[in-house]
Amino acid sequence: MSDAAPIEHPTRLTAGDFTEAEEPLRLFTAWFAEAKRAEPVNPEAMTLATVDADGMPNARMVLLKGFDERGFVFYTNLDSIKGRELDATPKAALTFYWKSLQRQVRLRGHVEPVSKEEADAYFATRSRMAQIGAWASKQSAPLESRLAFEKAIAIETAKFALGAVPRPPNWSGFRVAPIEIEFWQERPFRLHDRIVFARENMHAPWTKRRLYP
Repeated sequence: MSDAAPIEHPTRLTAGDFTEAEEPLRLFTAWFAEAKRAEPVNPEAMTLATVDADGMPNARMVLLKGFDERGFVFYTNLDSIKGRELDATPKAALTFYWKSLQRQVRLRGHVEPVSKEEADAYFATRSRMAQIGAWASKQSAPLESRLAFEKAIAIETAKFALGAVPRPPNWSGFRVAPIEIEFWQERPFRLHDRIVFARENMHAPWTKRRLYP
């Protein structure tokens, strides 16, 4: 799985061009490629929205680590708030906003865990300190002080002084399989362009409609 499918694209899609698209993954690939050239920091940043047991929403920024026809992937501590919420209610929404391009992509869908092999492969690409941090951090749990966290990092650093750092058993990834993807392009005077692709399930064909801004 890679961050971009091997498809040739024009260097720039105008608002009129993108509304003619008939398939969302190809369009997202083109927009994401432009965002990686245009955004100075973290073009892969996306808002992840989940819900708790009472239906109260939670939203936070995470990083897209890959996408293909199966969905959009990110990684986290499974014991974190988002990990527990996705385990209980495996549905989520994602939003990308690329300010430099004046573009937004929103999607919603069902969530499934990535395979152990995928999680292992991605974890191996992280820096050693990031790997150690995954062991040291009890993500979302109360932390008495920064010093306590630094002590935990020191302990894990000593534990893995030699050899590779394995993936923690409670650290893995999720894939959001979209059933709806909306593309938004800012236009003057708030007369924006919006198109949305939707399907009943992952095996159904996409339908497209244009929306008022």
